Amino acid sequence: MQATVYDKQGKALREADLPEAIFGGEPNRALMHQALVRQLANARQGTHDTQTRAEVSRTTKKWFRQKGTGNARHGSRRAPIFVGGGVAHGPHPRSYAKQMPKRMRRAALRSALAAKAAAGEISLIDGLDLDAPRTRDMARLVDAIGAGSSALIVLPGRSEAVERSVRNLANAKYLHAGYLNIRDLLGYERLIMPLATLEALEWLATASPVRPKAAAASPVTDTSEEA
Repeated sequence: MQATVYDKQGKALREADLPEAIFGGEPNRALMHQALVRQLANARQGTHDTQTRAEVSRTTKKWFRQKGTGNARHGSRRAPIFVGGGVAHGPHPRSYAKQMPKRMRRAALRSALAAKAAAGEISLIDGLDLDAPRTRDMARLVDAIGAGSSALIVLPGRSEAVERSVRNLANAKYLHAGYLNIRDLLGYERLIMPLATLEALEWLATASPVRPKAAAASPVTDTSEEA
C-alpha cells in the first residue's frame, strides 16, 4: 500500500510505502461500527433527569372535595396527568459506558486506516515545520492536498506552531498520534500525516497497553530518512 508524499506547498514529490502491519489489513466494517458506537456512547454525560411526583414542589392539599363536584376523584396536584406534576417513567442519571477489549479497539483503528489507504485518502507530508503559526499557509496546504475535503492532520508530537495554524480552519483538525480514535478517522475525509507519524503509529501494530504521550512542544521536522 502506498501514499503520495507532498511538500509544504502541496506539491506531489513521490510515492511512499505505508506499513503493512497497520495499513494493509482487510477493513472490518462491523468492528469499526462497534468501536464508533462505543466511543459515542462513552462521550454521553448521562446527566439527564426528570422529577417524579414525589419530587415536584406542589401543594399537598387535596385539590377539591371527594364528592359532589362531578369531577373525577383526585387527591394530589403532583399527578403526572396534570400540568406542573411529576413525570412518569422519565429519564434519570445513568451511565452509557460500553466496554470493548483493547485488541478489538486497535483492530478497529487498523481497519479504518486500511480503508482510507485503499480509498487513496491518505497523504504524507515531507517536513511539516513552521517557525510561527500561519493559518493561511496551512489552509493553502490542506486545500492543495484535499481539494476542499475535510482533513484530519495527525502529528507525531507537540508542535505549537502547527497546532495553532490548524485550529482556525473550519474543515481541518489536528490530532496527536497517541490520541488517534475511530470517531475522528471516520469523521474526516482525508488523513494528512507528516512522515514521522508513521513511526509514531507503531503502537497500533503491537500488543503494548501504553500509547505514546505527546512530546514537549517543539517544531515538527520530518525528513525522508525518518519514514
